[in-house]
Amino acid sequence: MRMIQDPQVQFGQVDIAKIQFDARSRDDIPAALKGLQYIYITPEVREKVFALLEASLASTARKDKGRPGMEVWKIFVLGTLKSALDCDFDRLQELANNHQQLRQMLGHSGWADTHYYAMQTLVDNITLLKPETLVEINQVVVECGHALLKKKPCDELHARCDSFVVETDVHYPTDTNLLWDAMRKVLNGIGQACEKHGVSGWRQYRYNLRQVKKHFNRTRKVRYSNSTNPQQKVKREQEVHETYRAYLLISTMLIERTEVSLIELAAHDLIGAEAIARYIKHARRQIDQIERRVLKGEIIAHEEKVFSIFEEHTEWVCKGKAGVPVELGVRVCVLEDQHQFILHHHIMWKETDDKVAVAMVDAAQQRYPQLRQCSFDKGFYTPDNLTALNESLDLAVMPKKGRLKQEDQARESDERFQQARRKHSAVESCINNLENRGLSRCRSYGKAGFERHVALAIVSCNLHRLGLILQRNERKRLQRQTQRNQKKLAEAA
Repeated sequence: MRMIQDPQVQFGQVDIAKIQFDARSRDDIPAALKGLQYIYITPEVREKVFALLEASLASTARKDKGRPGMEVWKIFVLGTLKSALDCDFDRLQELANNHQQLRQMLGHSGWADTHYYAMQTLVDNITLLKPETLVEINQVVVECGHALLKKKPCDELHARCDSFVVETDVHYPTDTNLLWDAMRKVLNGIGQACEKHGVSGWRQYRYNLRQVKKHFNRTRKVRYSNSTNPQQKVKREQEVHETYRAYLLISTMLIERTEVSLIELAAHDLIGAEAIARYIKHARRQIDQIERRVLKGEIIAHEEKVFSIFEEHTEWVCKGKAGVPVELGVRVCVLEDQHQFILHHHIMWKETDDKVAVAMVDAAQQRYPQLRQCSFDKGFYTPDNLTALNESLDLAVMPKKGRLKQEDQARESDERFQQARRKHSAVESCINNLENRGLSRCRSYGKAGFERHVALAIVSCNLHRLGLILQRNERKRLQRQTQRNQKKLAEAA
């Protein structure tokens, strides 16, 4: 059974509501913990968040084991703090075991509590958080922030929308190094499996792996000739073709041997057989593409290419940024309000900006009906998008691409349009903040891990913003108190 929080108070344990944070600290940890503290000490907010987390994590506890799983509150605190700091699990483990205020937030007492968080415990539990649950929690956090700013429910929300690329943790892809990645996984997998089950034929799989790498390195070094001499060009082209043929030949031969061995291993219920078969599929695709591109001179269509055999959802994104010709990752679209809270996000799987503009506003309005204005850049513009957004918003700030007609000039010269367009660039600050909260590069594995990573970063960013507002209010209170004390001392003198 997984508990939300241990009801048994330990000797020396500090109530979470009484934990003191330095309001003048500029570090991210106090701000993130301050936001979490506000969620905990506000009863109606805490009940909503705990209910969402409990429903999401109820099925993850092992019913056949006597020991309980990690408490839901601890999972949420550690997961959001990891994203807020953009740190790895090593640093998170160090903080969880040695940071005094964090341990108080987790419900540990001081010297009397020697509980130690193991690395794998943190990994296993934080990865249980579900993206859809985090989206619901994000709405609760945003509503909290709006209430803290004393915004009335009827007050309009003005938003700005933009997209950016969250890079995946991959190396620069070429067809030859992707083939090497696949062969490396195939040979290591089949060699270790045969050693374990006593199947012959792969005693020298490490040697075979070195031979494949040798041929791969040769393909990296071989180059076409730049000489104007036709004979030298032909000679160098033959050399290139021979080098690639040798690389493809040894790879094909070893793949065929692997497929034979997988049939022999079928009787042993090999756990990794499915993974090996998947890497074989990748290898055969790369062999086919190398043969077509290098030996037959074909141009491989972009739709056929895969840019990582480990993070298969990785996309080749060219956004035309200065100094950044290409980014390897997935686009994420975010919608931020005028109070710097992120209302909604959308992962753009093989989508472009103009395909998500209406969907972003519609999804945000379902959660926040008071959203009445939204600004975009030119990448989101299509006539249909502008028409649809004008029906759902009081003001859709969407500049048109290319030359403007008379009606477009009149629309874009309106004072409200110009004012909103000038404020739109503030969304870049939001994107930079998200990149500092873990969305510069996603190190979570797989498509599901990417979705969880993005959703957790959005919640962490809004919690951090909530903590900054609380710190600002606390600094103002301390400043007023100091002024009152100075006034009393002056009067007494």
